[in-house]
Amino acid sequence: MAKHQFQTEIGQLLQLMTHSLYSNKEIFLRELISNASDAIDKFNYLRLTDENFKENEWSGKIFVKLDKEDNSLTIGDNGIGMNEEDLMNHLGTIAKSGTKAFMESLTGDAKKDSNLIGQFGVGFYSVFMVSDKVDVISKKAGEEQAYMFSTDGKGEYETKPVTKESHGTIIYIKLKEDEKEFLDKWRTEGVIKKYSNHIAYPIMLNYDTEETEGEGEDAVTKKVQKSEQANAATALWTLSKSELKKEDYIEFYKTLNHGDAEPLTYLHNKVEGANEFTTLFYIPKKAPMDMYRADYQPGVKLYVKRVFITDDEKELLPPYLRFVRGIIDSEDLPLNVSRELLQENRVMANIKQSSVKKILQSIKKLEGEDAEIFAKEYNRVIKEGIFTDYTNKELLLDIVRYKSSNEEGLVSFDDYIRRGNSEKKEIYYIIGENEKVLRSSPLLEAYKKADIEVLILDDKEVDEIVTPMIGQYKEWTLKDITTIDAPDSKSEEEKEEISKAFKVLTDKIKEVLGDEVKEVKISTRLTSSPSCVLKDSSDPMASMAHMFVQMGQEMPEIPLILEINPDHEMIKKLDTLSNDALFADMSWILLDSAKLAEGMEPKDKGAFASRIATVATKAL
Repeated sequence: MAKHQFQTEIGQLLQLMTHSLYSNKEIFLRELISNASDAIDKFNYLRLTDENFKENEWSGKIFVKLDKEDNSLTIGDNGIGMNEEDLMNHLGTIAKSGTKAFMESLTGDAKKDSNLIGQFGVGFYSVFMVSDKVDVISKKAGEEQAYMFSTDGKGEYETKPVTKESHGTIIYIKLKEDEKEFLDKWRTEGVIKKYSNHIAYPIMLNYDTEETEGEGEDAVTKKVQKSEQANAATALWTLSKSELKKEDYIEFYKTLNHGDAEPLTYLHNKVEGANEFTTLFYIPKKAPMDMYRADYQPGVKLYVKRVFITDDEKELLPPYLRFVRGIIDSEDLPLNVSRELLQENRVMANIKQSSVKKILQSIKKLEGEDAEIFAKEYNRVIKEGIFTDYTNKELLLDIVRYKSSNEEGLVSFDDYIRRGNSEKKEIYYIIGENEKVLRSSPLLEAYKKADIEVLILDDKEVDEIVTPMIGQYKEWTLKDITTIDAPDSKSEEEKEEISKAFKVLTDKIKEVLGDEVKEVKISTRLTSSPSCVLKDSSDPMASMAHMFVQMGQEMPEIPLILEINPDHEMIKKLDTLSNDALFADMSWILLDSAKLAEGMEPKDKGAFASRIATVATKAL
């Protein structure tokens, strides 16, 4: 017998399971049955694709045995099984960084945290919510030696060779004294029906009961062991929609997603014709915790003629739909389809194309609160889709939502068009990092005065890449307000007269600021602010800026234009100021404060602070 220490993160996880996550202890049964089902899926695939594993009389089965006298619960399967190395890798150390990701994602809310267990591939450890000791006895298909993994969940585990006739895994769970409820047949059967009713293999519940034979004084009570199937054992997606209720779909989703939350929506489709396949997809109400991790776990399982193929293939749907959970079951793919073949296979390409279209159409139909929830959780990945999926660009543009200068909440392009100027057919937007800064930007003043809606794009990292390449939506052109003239009621003659009147002032400010600005000019866009800055849209680097962002390179510095408000009291006084030192300070303050208003940094923060102090002192 060999003793081993649990990896550090596993030790922390065991402590958590033992002492903290008590709100939903019954999920341990869901997780262990789910693992058993996965093991049977893997052997079934092996049996059908590998000549070495052709078994004549094999069908997948799971059993749950209740033993009140021994105070133990046992779960077994006839799946692929594990050897000693598998036991140590899967149960003694981190698998796919799932444990670490789980620990990082904990919220402190026991119920919410217990629902994360299965999502991060650490479901086995939930057994320590109810047990004092666990023995895992397993024999890997195709190997002679079986092994046992034993632990009390307190920092160490042991492995040793044992005897087992057939491949598969048996998990013997010694229950804690106060967890005997799980030895009650009705309680355990209820949990199985609740979480595992549509596991595709029969789950046999074995339990002891007493039966009386004879009557009166001749009556004899005997202990009898019974075995009953506790689940429906039907692959839900193979049933017709008319046979299923909403509750059936929701319960299956909970099994699929390892949690108690209901989905936002679901879609079940059977396609017949050149290619025959069935899909069942769910949109979670809450985005998966690993959605922005490079090692995210895909949420879609692939079956061929009801035979499980893989749940680890990221090519089944495009990456921007990585939040989708569900099933694809093809009638046409070969059982031994490889990962490379999946990526090149025409049948799979057709399934993928059809699935994406159906998912996006289903999302587009969401209304009211559901649409708001979706936008809050998935707007960013939909923008990814706009950038990467040209085929479905129009559908994605129908779905994406933005904040607005005129409306509460999030609005669609269609919402904007309904309120916009149908003659100009322009959609105005401003991009930045901070919503509050964008809403108070001086660049918005003219649009507010003219009651023109501007979309507030405050996810700069994504919006700077995606928005310029949208170009148009339904013949409406997207316009960045930092690169175009603002709406104005003044005629060209009036503008020219004002510019002439203040030419001495603008030239003098430009002389002070030097190369820090390309130009200083009178603004027609400002109503209450003294100044604003814009990037010179005519500069060659301006049109190439989004290309630098796409390539992950630092954006080149684009020359700034400083606009000043001729109607502002500060500008009027500056125009008559004779103190050159104070004039220079005020010129720099106009530039640096305008930069700050747009979320930029003054070039010299110390000098900016000093100038503010100087001017404030004179004012006092």
